[in-house]
Amino acid sequence: MATMVALQSSMASLSISSNSFLGQRLSPPLLTTPVKSVDQPCTIVMRLKRWERKECKPNSLPILHKMHVKVGDTVKLITGHENGKIGEITRIFRHNSTVIVKGLNLKTKHMKSREQGEPGQIVKIEAPIHSSNVMLYSKEKEVASRVGHKILEDGTRVRYLIKTGEIIDSTENWKKVVKERKEKKEEASS
Repeated sequence: MATMVALQSSMASLSISSNSFLGQRLSPPLLTTPVKSVDQPCTIVMRLKRWERKECKPNSLPILHKMHVKVGDTVKLITGHENGKIGEITRIFRHNSTVIVKGLNLKTKHMKSREQGEPGQIVKIEAPIHSSNVMLYSKEKEVASRVGHKILEDGTRVRYLIKTGEIIDSTENWKKVVKERKEKKEEASS
């Protein structure tokens, strides 16, 4: 009991000024050892871990990386536990250079029940894969190849497979991808 009273009296005599709070300079009466005074007050900065940081431009927007694949491309996985499998790209994330391939790299997700009485469930979802782990694939020649760029006679810049010479960026392929996107949006809205 006596120790509690002594502790309370020592805490009451201790006063903290508003200047010493939250990383700002301490007032001179609270310092016990002489220290050089700093001209600028210290600020509290939250530091992110190396794997949490994203490269940013000066305006704080993330840097969007150029990628050798686009939505709708057929690709072959060259590394990982599903090495050698073939699929189509459904979505790309340019800020961290990852892609989602339809039907590959499936992960299990445990979903809680949303309403009372409804059971929870385990769902398989497609996880992102880094774009360096996929190569463009030719269905006709059944070969994976690196991608090259060339300019056609009419001035359009297209991508082509280096091994086969097959042009990937044809207007028919692009129109097909755009049409599928519109259909998905209409289904989602209705």
